[in-house]
Amino acid sequence: MSQHEIDLHGGQHAVLLIHGLTGSPFELKPLARRLHKDGFTVKAPCLAGHGSSISELRTTTWHDWYTTVHTTFLQLKRDYRSVSVSGLCMGALLALFLSYKESAAVSSISVLSTTLFYDGWSLPWYRFLLPISYYPPIKYFYSYEERTPYGIKDERMRRHIEIAIKEKKDSLAYSHFPSKNLHELFKLIRTVKKVLYKIPTPTLILHALDDDIASTKNADYIERNIGASTVRKVLIEDTYHMLTLDRQKDLVAQEIIDFFKTHAL
Repeated sequence: MSQHEIDLHGGQHAVLLIHGLTGSPFELKPLARRLHKDGFTVKAPCLAGHGSSISELRTTTWHDWYTTVHTTFLQLKRDYRSVSVSGLCMGALLALFLSYKESAAVSSISVLSTTLFYDGWSLPWYRFLLPISYYPPIKYFYSYEERTPYGIKDERMRRHIEIAIKEKKDSLAYSHFPSKNLHELFKLIRTVKKVLYKIPTPTLILHALDDDIASTKNADYIERNIGASTVRKVLIEDTYHMLTLDRQKDLVAQEIIDFFKTHAL
């Protein structure tokens, strides 16, 4: 097991947690602990290319990130009675794609701060120019730099993240989004949009009302287009994008716990 992974043995209902692009399982620790305390087995792998260096991340594609998720899911499905999946940001996209591929094998999913559209209030005005950076030779050199508030409204936690990024603690998060990986992310977004209507899995949508990265348009889009007959959408106040670390992390955890218990196979 990678030193960055979360692996907590509990009951026969397992939960697979998926972190975001340039992030790590660290951003899921509070949620993992709450789930485990409530009796779930919890596993959060470190996605391919993460937890090491930006140069290593640049060598990976969204298919590599999905392979990490799929491999972990199959292991959990083999060893436990039922498996639910929860993803944050890009992790939400991977959770949706996994549900499309595995359909009935997934008990339920929760998608947190899903990023189908990067339209939050903290993004720079020139974000519409980002597609230009996807093409050679620019895509091999350009990186989009993380910036305050880092998706976090809670000032104490934000300072912790800022220090970690400045000290280059790569186990927590990278300071830049390489253009090549942004290109891969947008390919994943296009893929998920095409298959949303085919996803039958009971789905919990959690999104911040004041999300600084992706507006509530993202949550509304999933609610309208997903194929699941059971969908619950909760818009949360007093928090930004990083729902699992911010001021309402306990409310977020409880929503997920209740939903997963209700829909355990």
